[in-house]
This record gives sequence, C-alpha cells and structure tokens, in this order.
Amino acid sequence: MYAIVEIAGQQFKVEEGKKIFVHRLEAEEGNQIEFGQVLLIEDEGKITIGEPTIKDAVVKGKILDHMRGDKVIVFKKKRKKGYRVKNGHRQNFTQVEIVSINGKGSLKKATQKEEEVKIAEVKVTEEPARKKKAVAKKPAVKKEAAPAKKASEKKVAEKKPAVKKPVAKKAPKGK
Repeated sequence: MYAIVEIAGQQFKVEEGKKIFVHRLEAEEGNQIEFGQVLLIEDEGKITIGEPTIKDAVVKGKILDHMRGDKVIVFKKKRKKGYRVKNGHRQNFTQVEIVSINGKGSLKKATQKEEEVKIAEVKVTEEPARKKKAVAKKPAVKKEAAPAKKASEKKVAEKKPAVKKPVAKKAPKGK
C-alpha cells in the first residue's frame, strides 16, 4: 500500500515504515503529524485518485530529526569580463517516518467509480445506433455543377517534335 501526499508544496510517494526527507516543518522532534492532502492511494491493486484530494484520507507520520542537507555551490562566471561569484548554501530538512496510511474515503470512491464505468458502458452501446439514425436523416446536399464544355471547345495541347542540337566534332589531340 502506498500513497502520494503533498507536503510543504511538494508531492511524495510514501509507504508505511518508510523514512522521507521533506523541507523543514515547524513541529518538534518526536511529535506525531498528519498530512491531509492525499492525492492518490493504492491498496492491493485498487487505485483511488482524488479530485484534487481524497476526502477523509490521512497519512500519519512521526518527526525523527531536523537536519541540514549537503552544501550546494552556486558559481557564476562571465568570460572575458573578470566576473566570478561563488556562493553556497545548505538546505534545511526534516526527516519524517510514515506511521500509517488511512484511506477512509477510498471504499466509497471505488464503488462510485465502478457504477460510473457501468453507466459509461451502457452509453457507449447506445451511441452508434443514434449516429446511424442521424446520418440517415441528413439530406444530401448537391453542389451545382459547372456547365459542361463541348468536346470541340476543349483545347488540346499539341506535341512538338524535339529539336536536335548539332554535335560539334572534337579535334584530335596532337603532340
């Protein structure tokens, strides 16, 4: 079972027992925290997708540690100008362990989606019959034909014989 959760503006794929690093959260170490913006839950092959979130679904986690990430170096340079700037920073992170994934609303959504699929199947079988009737009801529109020209009025391109170019004789090469 896994879920996709939005935490601090980013989406994470979480599973029970996994540890993830998220941007710094304002809770103390050891506290329980709940994430209510669950976008997707997969449970034994059944996938529930939120619109945009799943109602009543909650992912619970425990804050393990606040830490800083590796140093990131930002170097800017412009050639032939003597411009060089070197900066760096370390990002603040929170390590969270996922305790449980609770998808209360997932069962209701799954049954509703199955009903919608059945309704959609019925509509699909009815639509071709409607299309056939609609095609039969449309009157044929005839375009006005241009007046036909008589055979004598048509111009026929005459073929001209090809003109042969005179071939110049080559002089023998002498020593």
